[in-house]
Formats: sequence, structure tokens, C-alpha cells
Amino acid sequence: MKRSFVHLHTHTEFSMLDGAARVSDAVAAAAADGQPALGITDHGNMYGVLDFYKACNEHGVKPVIGTEAYMALESREERPARRGRRVDDSGGDTDDGAKLYYHLTLLAENNAGYRNLLKLCSRAFLEGYYYKPRMDWELFAQHSEGLIATTGCLGSVVQQALLQGNYQHALERAARLQDIFGRDNLFVELQDHEIPEQRQCNPQLLEIARTLKAPLLATNDLHYTSQRDAVAHDALLCVQTGSQMNDPDRFKFHGDQHYLKTAHEMRDLFDELPESCDNTLWIAERTDVNIEFGNVSLPHFPLPPQFDNSDEYLQHLAFEGAKKRWGNQLSDDIVERLGYELRVISDMEFSSYFLITWDLIRHARDNGIRVGPGRGSAAGCAVAFCLQITDLDPIKYDLLFERFLNPGRKSMPDIDMDFDDRYRDEMIRYTAKTYGREHVAQIITFSTIKARAAVRDAARVLGYPYAVGDKVAKAMPPLVMGRDTPLYACFDQEEKYVDGYRAAAELRQMYATDPDVKHVVDVAKGLEGLRRQDSIHAAAVVITRDPLTEYLPIQRKPESGVNPDDAPVVTQFEMNGVEELGLLKMDFLGLRTLSIIDEALRLIEDTTDEKIDIDQVPLDDENTFELLQSGDSLGVFQLESAPMRTLMRSLAPTIFDDLAALVALYRPGPMAANMHNDYADRKNGRKPPDLPHPDLGDILDDTYGLMIYQESVMRVAQRVAGYTLAEADDLRKACGKKDRELIAQHRAKFVDGAVASGYENDLGTRLFDIIEPFADYAFTKSHAFGYGLISYQTAYLKANHRVEFMAAVLTGVKHNLDKAGLYLNDCRQAGIVVEIPDVNRSEVDFSSKDGHIPFGLSAVRNVGEGVVSPIVAERNTNGVYSDFYDFCERVPTSVLNKRSIEALIKAGAFESCGHSRQGLLLVAEQVIDQVVGRRREADMGIQTLFGELDDAAGGFDERVQFPADEVDEKTRLAWEKEMLGLYVSSHPLHGVEASLRRATDCAVGDAASQQPTQDGRDPFITVGGVISNLQRKFTRNGDAMAVFDLEDLQSSMEVTVFPRTMSDHGHQLDDDAVVLVTGRVDNRDDEMKFIANKLTRFEPTGERQELRLTVPSHRINDQLISELKALLASHPGDTAVFLNLGKQVVRLPDSFRIEAGNGLAGELRVLLGPDAVLSS
Repeated sequence: MKRSFVHLHTHTEFSMLDGAARVSDAVAAAAADGQPALGITDHGNMYGVLDFYKACNEHGVKPVIGTEAYMALESREERPARRGRRVDDSGGDTDDGAKLYYHLTLLAENNAGYRNLLKLCSRAFLEGYYYKPRMDWELFAQHSEGLIATTGCLGSVVQQALLQGNYQHALERAARLQDIFGRDNLFVELQDHEIPEQRQCNPQLLEIARTLKAPLLATNDLHYTSQRDAVAHDALLCVQTGSQMNDPDRFKFHGDQHYLKTAHEMRDLFDELPESCDNTLWIAERTDVNIEFGNVSLPHFPLPPQFDNSDEYLQHLAFEGAKKRWGNQLSDDIVERLGYELRVISDMEFSSYFLITWDLIRHARDNGIRVGPGRGSAAGCAVAFCLQITDLDPIKYDLLFERFLNPGRKSMPDIDMDFDDRYRDEMIRYTAKTYGREHVAQIITFSTIKARAAVRDAARVLGYPYAVGDKVAKAMPPLVMGRDTPLYACFDQEEKYVDGYRAAAELRQMYATDPDVKHVVDVAKGLEGLRRQDSIHAAAVVITRDPLTEYLPIQRKPESGVNPDDAPVVTQFEMNGVEELGLLKMDFLGLRTLSIIDEALRLIEDTTDEKIDIDQVPLDDENTFELLQSGDSLGVFQLESAPMRTLMRSLAPTIFDDLAALVALYRPGPMAANMHNDYADRKNGRKPPDLPHPDLGDILDDTYGLMIYQESVMRVAQRVAGYTLAEADDLRKACGKKDRELIAQHRAKFVDGAVASGYENDLGTRLFDIIEPFADYAFTKSHAFGYGLISYQTAYLKANHRVEFMAAVLTGVKHNLDKAGLYLNDCRQAGIVVEIPDVNRSEVDFSSKDGHIPFGLSAVRNVGEGVVSPIVAERNTNGVYSDFYDFCERVPTSVLNKRSIEALIKAGAFESCGHSRQGLLLVAEQVIDQVVGRRREADMGIQTLFGELDDAAGGFDERVQFPADEVDEKTRLAWEKEMLGLYVSSHPLHGVEASLRRATDCAVGDAASQQPTQDGRDPFITVGGVISNLQRKFTRNGDAMAVFDLEDLQSSMEVTVFPRTMSDHGHQLDDDAVVLVTGRVDNRDDEMKFIANKLTRFEPTGERQELRLTVPSHRINDQLISELKALLASHPGDTAVFLNLGKQVVRLPDSFRIEAGNGLAGELRVLLGPDAVLSS
């Protein structure tokens, strides 16, 4: 052991974009070399501590927990100015010759030291953040107990003084550290990476150690695991600094020695100072930090004085709530169910958890914040239903408590809470107010460098043209459910990535034959999977009993110009780590659909005086199911994608349970097994139901013999094999995790149980063969019914209050223009007029007036709510604006800024005042200057030269005349597109959409779902639409190319025109031009793109015509109308269709324009009668 060594200066992947040593690799390398311990000292944080601690324990290596702290020269309050642009690992120089920050290595010797490390790393962020989270002498003095410090690397306050030639300063700083941490707890750190500055400092460090009688410590400034990783690490530094590896002035490390050297290598390196290596073992022997996992620590919930404990209060609330849910006379089944659940909750010591959750939901409901009906497995809990945490009756829908809380497996409950997304921050504020700000934090998450990004990053930092990285990235396998196939799995076949390996054949060929590709891929392999940056988890929040820093480190990263106190407090440990520590993690998910529901209900009440309780609407509404059966579900939660709408038309839902089934079935697993089509066919009699055994009818009849829910799997195991529901949940979990050993155990138990229950052995085997794959992708019934209820509620609103609902939907997506265009077209198809913005009619958001939807003023670009709210408030108080002068006189002057007013004018917001857009643009600035000047004079008591003018007196009129100039429709639409992000009053495709449909293979939104060709490649297809956001670019070789958005009436996508196509067709590219584009979809990046091969300007064929039909009104019925629609839809074209219904003539929507030839007239006469066709 004396010849061994311990690395105590280790930068893992959590020293983001600086450390390239993956935790698992570093620990495995130390273990392989027989090193007894390993330290972790990431830059300024403790992000990786839990992963590191567990990895060390798994490998039998002692973990030494630490950090390489950032340190201010004197005080963390300092904010020195950076001098020059050159940056080193100490942030660069300041005006007085010091550094922005310094480094100091800290290690926890015991649990007290670990707790102090938590506090130091937290306070550095909360109190000392300036470029980096900085500690200072004062903090060290307050939190020195149990900590070991070293004099650090070249970036430390000690060595920087030596490099400046000031030995005395260096000695004083080292002595100051020794005074704080203690004689045996300050080590003089020595490093040797063949760096001249280290060779300069090391002799002087030895002298400091002798003077202070301080022990020596040999370290290697470890930033990657093996020597061959030096190139990948160098590339990582370039990613961090945005530079290329051939840049001589960039920040880089000296040499390739910053790796995890063997004990033998370190002993050889410091053979003249063996005690410096011995001391690494001494520190390892001294350190003893024990991080406890699994000990649940729930916050204290304040109880009313009449209750002695949480169990009593929860029981009281549960039974009081049960009476509200089911009436005062509770049935025996309900009492038994509640008693059972309360006993399990009490035995597992989770009563406080339920009370905390109940209180949060109560606060939201009491303050008008909409709460979701429950998602995940929590809807299976009757206690949660009684506490109004969830809104689905678990007894009525046979939702299982054991799926939520398994009595045989103690793990924290997980109740995910959906709130109106506008109030999520308010819920977090309430939580912090209730339990204390120092007890509540959001939870960190980390993004990693994905395979494609690694390839592009590697190509860039290596100095290759963009096309090289792009070529390699495009040769990689397509994304599967948004996930990359890792690079290693592209070259070595792995069971988990078989499809990806097959799709990477071209990449392997390129790697074998192209040295540039090989170079890029080899460097990319070293980058892939490393942490790129930290961010905040979308939902997770932690609440602790004692202050947060008693359990974990926290951070705050103030943004420029934002009060630091307003920046969110975030944990430094990820969500899984927080849960493993036994802390209360809750999910506060902001769900936009809830804000849409709330806004729709408000609009309905405003326009109809009808106050709807959406939680009490009947679940058998005829209009709702008609809407769903027709697939008219854009805007409906979970049911609006094109494939989902197709499935709905096939399934034709008739009851609420069908909606839950849709939510459960529309996922990759069930769809791969064709369960979605099986369900639709069995429901509608196209296939017979197929029960595995007649005894399972009461379990599986509702789903036509299919086990689409996890709860069904559990019920089958209970019925056939005699499992308890807790055991059945273990079976579900084993199958879901594909744990082969556990599955084998359960198979034997299941078959034996089936025999013991009186069934044949073959049935047990056959059922388990069905259950094993089903359990893998079966869905939680509780979640399906919970989200199915939100789907139903949104469908109900659309079916019964379409205008108000679509106005709320448009408000919900006012900052997502692609979605807004989709919904705007849905309104057009339904005959709902969406009006352009209007200062005299529009509200702040989209609204409902007289069956129309005025465009929300706040959705206009360059015009925020702060500008439009005063406009609307003034109009509502004192009436409409008569003209632009009246507007300028009445609104606050802060509204009259040029950018916002120009945007409103271009959007058409002043047309109701009698002004043309072009005319008002010409004089608006002059009018504003005049009115604002006059208002300021009036405020100061000054009048115009002639006093207040009276129009009736015929005096001199200062008012500017408004020109009547107007622009053509093309420019007007272009302005709408510029200011609103979409065409509102009209669309360049209006009137030609049917002709365009005939000229293309599919709509833009359906391009990605086209079937591949026989060789597996994406097919060449033709799509059409309007060009917008056209960007002309040049490659590094100077060749012209272009990128633009192609937009039809439903959606848009990005199109790339590479140089060869650009040279042939580039002259046809213009913003707002209508074009046909032939090419292929490129799905290989995170976002779909379309690669153009050919472009042509679209010209509608023939003159606009019309077809007039006469239908006796007595013949009109639903079947005839349905057949007529189908017939017209099968002949799309440019000809408008008019129906003569006796005294009334109806013009059919443009979606029913037809091609009058091809025998259509004859088919119409067969359907409608020989005299039906009047003209064509």
C-alpha cells in the first residue's frame, strides 16, 4: 500500500466544458490500478458528488469529497473590472494586476466537513457570484471545521503571488490558510505537468512548506481519464471558448499529462519527495464521509391544535372529503378502501406528504388557479380523491392504489401536480412562504453533448468546413423517439441499438475510407455524453425539513440586469439524487392546456353570461363525441396530431373510456404491436374481441380483450395466479425494466399460482407470454383516465363553445407562430372569422365578439402587454378612439413609441379609425411628436401661440392631414406576416389551395410521415406553399445557397437549397412567392428539414369557374350530405361549388372546390338526380 497513490485533484465531466473525465471511467481506472481512494474536486460546484460517491462504493474505492473552489482575492463582495480580452483559468486580469478569481482545493475530512462544504459551495453562489461562484477568507473561517485545504494549482492565491515574484505575499497567504484550517489540515500542493511555471513555483512551495511545517501533497491536475483523451479534452476546451484547435492564442492546457496516472507513474514523478505521495494515502485514511440514502425526511406540516399527529388529521380530512364526494352515508366498500389506504400511508410514514400536497392544491383552488384532475398513478388513490388532490373516482374506474403506493416496497409517493402555467411561479412562491425560502428550491438538470452535436462540434473545432460535419451528421442513424444512436453503437452492434447499427452502414463506410471523417468521429467519441450546461428542471421542486444546505448544495445564477434575489434558487444535485437522499421532491408542472380551459371559461361567461363548471360537465355529451368521431380535434389536449385524428376517425369514440384508451394506445409500444388498430377494429365490429380466457371477461371486456393498461396486467395476475396487488405491481415493474432474472422468478411463480388456482399449466404459460411484452408498454390506467379527462374537457369546449375555445387556444400559442397558423386555418375551415388587430375592438389577448375572434393586441410583434393594456383600459373607460389624434391624446405617452406604433399600423390596428395603413405610416411620427409636445406643454401650463384652438372658430388648424395612400394586397399581407407572424385578413393561397393540393403529393405538415421507398430511403415528394424568412447564404467556397420556410394553410417547415439546386432554380426564390418544391425530408437532425432538389413557381391552372347544383330541400339528410362531401373531396380543383336549396343558395367552403371534369358531373347526377347539375 505504501507504493500506492490517491488522486485528490480530479475534474470530472461535471467541471462542464472543462473536465472530460467521466465519473464511471475515472473511478474504474483508479480501481483497476489498485488505488484505495479517489477524490472529486470539480470547479466551484458539487454537481457530481452523489454519482461519484455511489460509483466509488460500487468499485470498492473510498470516495474523497471535495471541490476546487473559486476564491476572491479578499472579499466575495469585490467586483473588479476585467482588463483586456485574454482569458485564462482564473478569468483573466483585473485593472490592478490581480485575477478575477483564484483556485483553492478543499476536501471533506468527515461529515462535519461535508456539511461545511455544502454551505461553502452554496454561499459562493448565493453571495459571491461574479463570473464564477466565489468564496473568500471570511467564509473559510466560518466553515473550516472538518475541511482539508491545499495551496492549490497555479491558479491559487499562493502560486499567483509566486509567479508575480512576491514570495513574501505567497508565504503570508499560505500562513493565513493554515491559521484558518489548522496545521495538519493545510497541505502544500505540488504538481508537475512539465509546465515551466510549475517548475518555477515548486522549489518555492517546498520552502513555504518547510517554513510553515506544512505537509506536502502531490497531485495531478486531472481533467481526463487516460492520456489518449487529451485530444478530446482539447476539443472540449474549444467548444467552451468557441475557438478552433489551430488558433495559437486560444485557452489551452500544456501537454497531455492531465490524466489519471497510475500510482507507479506518480511515484516516479515525485520520487525525490516520496512523502508528498504518502500524504495522499494519509488524507484518504483520515477522510470518512458517510452520505445516507433512503432515510425519508419530510417537512413538518403545521397541525390544528385538536389533532395530535399527521395520521389523525389526514384521516379526518379523508373522511370529511369522502362525504363530499360520495354522500354522508358511505358504503362499506368505500370505508374499507379508505381504511386500507390510510393504514398503508401511516405505516409508511407518508401522512405529512399527503397533507403538504393537499395544502398546495387547496391554496391553488382557493385562489382561482386551475388544477389538473391528476396524472400518473396518483389517480388510483382514494385518499387523494377525497382530499381533492385528484378528480377521478378510483372506485368507479377501478384504478388501483397499489400501482401508486406499493405496501411491499417503501418508496416516496409521487403525486405530480398540474397547474395553470401562468401561475406555476406563484405556487412555488407560496411553497417558499409556507415552509421558508431556505427550505424550498427548484431542481437542476444537465444537458449533455448528443452524438450529432458532438460530430458537428468536433468538425468545427478541428477547423473543417461546415459541410464535413454536416455530411457526417447526416450519415448517422435517424433519431428514434428524439434520441440519438450513440456513436459507439454505430460501430459495434449492441442489442439495444440494432436498428441504429443497421442504419449506420454508410457512416462506417465513410469512417473506413475518409481520413477526415475518421478524425472527426474519433474526436466526437470523446465529446459525446459529456455535460454541456446546467439548467432548471421544468417541474421538480424540493422541500426540506431543515434548511436546504443541511442536505445538499444549492445555487443561484443571477442574470445581467436582474435583481439577484429574483433569480431562482436551484439544487446542485439532480432529481434522482434528491429523491435518493430521502427528500421531498414534488412536480409543479405548468400545463398550458389548463390556462386555455380557464381562459375559454372566462370568455364564455363574458359573452353568454353562462358560468360553466367544467369539472361537472356530462361525460356523454353528444356534440363532443361527434366532434371527436370526425377527427375535428385541433386544439384538443393530446388528440390533435394528424395520425391521432386518423385513429380517432377509425376508432369512433362513443364513451369516455375510449378517450382514455386513445391516450394509452397512441404510443410507440402499443402501435408497434398494432394494438391501436386492433382496439378500433374490435370496438367497431370489424374484428371479434379475443379474450385469453372467459374468466377474464370482467377485467378485459372494456378493452375488448386487450391488456392496454398496467392495472389490467395486475388484475389478471391477481385473478389467475393468486398474486396480491402489491405482488402484481412487482411483476409489472420487473417486466417493464426487462429484468431477466426477476422475470424468470415471476414466470415460475405465475404458472404455479395459476395451477394452484385451478387453471391448467398451459394457460399460466400462455398468459405470462402475453403479459411479459404487454407489461413493457402497457400504460398506467390512472394517467390515461386523468389526461383523458382533460382531453374530454377541451373537446367539450370546442364542440359547444368553439369561438371562445379557439380564441383561448390562440392566446395560448400567441408566441408560437407555427401553432397559431394551424389554429387560424382551423377557424377558417369552421367559418370563424379571425379579425385583424383593432385598437377599437381587440382586447389584450384574443377574444370572442359577435361570433368573431378579434386578434389579441399583445400578440402583435414589438408590442408587449405593457403597451397594449393601457390602450384597452382607456378605451374601456372612455370609449372608442375616433382617429389617430384622439388615440395619441388619450393614451399614456409611454405607449407612443415608434416601434410599437409602427407595428400596430402595419397590422391594421387603426383602420377602424378611418386611416389607411400606408397613409398613417407616412405621418404617424409627425403626429406623435406634435401631440406629445403639446401634452408636455400643457403639463407645464404652456399653451400654443394662439391659445387653445376651437375648430368652430375657424382658426388656424395645426392638425396634420392623413394621406389616403394604400398599398397593394401583396404588401399588406407581407406586413401582416411581419407583424403578426401569419396571414390573417387573407392568405396568398386562398382560392388556389385546391389546385395546389392537386399539384402536390401531400401537405407540408404531412411531409415527414410519408412512407419510405423499398430501399428504406425517404421518398422524393412535391410540396407547395408560400416562401417566408428567405435567407440567401454562401458556403465557404463562395457558392450561393438558401434557407427558407415553406408555409401552407396548415403548417410550415424549413427548406434548404444547396448550391447545385440553387444554381438551377435560385432565380425563382422570393419572399411571399408561391412555389412547388420537390425534394426529400431530412429527419436526421433534432428538427425536420426539407432538402430541395427542384423548385418551380406555382401557377393555378385555368380560369376560376363555378359549378351550380340544385338539391330539393326535402332530400337533404345527413347521409346525402356525407356522400356529397366525399364525392366532392375526391375531385379537388379550382372550381367553386354553389348549392341551390330552393329559396337559398349556399356557397360551399373553398375546401370543397373541385375539378369539374373527369366524369364528376355524371356522378353528381347519379347521386342527386338527373337535373341536379345546373352549370359548370
